[in-house]
Amino acid sequence: MRWFRAADPLPDALDLTLGARSLTVRLVRNSRAKRYILRVPASGGDPVLTVPARGTLETAKAFAERQRDWLSAQLEKRADTAPFAEGACVPLRGVEHVIEAAEGVRGLVRIRETAAGPVLSVPGGPDHLPRRLRDWFKGQARKDLEAAVARHADALGRAPAGITLRDTRSRWGSCSATGNLSFSWRLVLAPPTILDYVAAHEVAHLAEMNHGPDFWRLCRNLAPQTDEARVWLRQKGGTLHLYG
Repeated sequence: MRWFRAADPLPDALDLTLGARSLTVRLVRNSRAKRYILRVPASGGDPVLTVPARGTLETAKAFAERQRDWLSAQLEKRADTAPFAEGACVPLRGVEHVIEAAEGVRGLVRIRETAAGPVLSVPGGPDHLPRRLRDWFKGQARKDLEAAVARHADALGRAPAGITLRDTRSRWGSCSATGNLSFSWRLVLAPPTILDYVAAHEVAHLAEMNHGPDFWRLCRNLAPQTDEARVWLRQKGGTLHLYG
């Protein structure tokens, strides 16, 4: 009988440099795969490298390096953004909404329910639509995040020093040594359970400023959907940066 040593565990991703650009390539081991396969999701997520059952991190890195030119070409083909414009679709709390330029220059963004689905009606005309809609999204994100942070902070018995909204690509949230929490406003585009997880993650840092076992235990106590939300962010989080 032949015995095979178990394959070494892989990290979630590897970093690849394309010119001046730093790129994250997600690694997924597939026991049925016969070869290394690199793909670029059309939705805008990070490139994914499928690794065979006996594949190694070193071989995966070498394969990705050999695919630099192909990867650059595929990323060039993919649309970088989905602009805020009349008739475009954008998610709000995980639900697709059609953008409508409303008549008149005054008023607030509002949601209209139609037979075809929800519509985001934005006053002010097409020229002002992107800024007004972005500001409205930021306001909705602040409302949702402040509520989620307050709930988790109360459960933990800690209070943050403050909450800031940003538009960062490198992280969805952060907690400073002084207890200031920062979040990406784009979390309001994701399903509510994703925003809730990120809020719980950063609140947990108020007690555990690390990513050790105690931190993850605390995070899962606050947000039982932690593992599922982390997978969602790895696989689909990149798409949130396409909008606007």
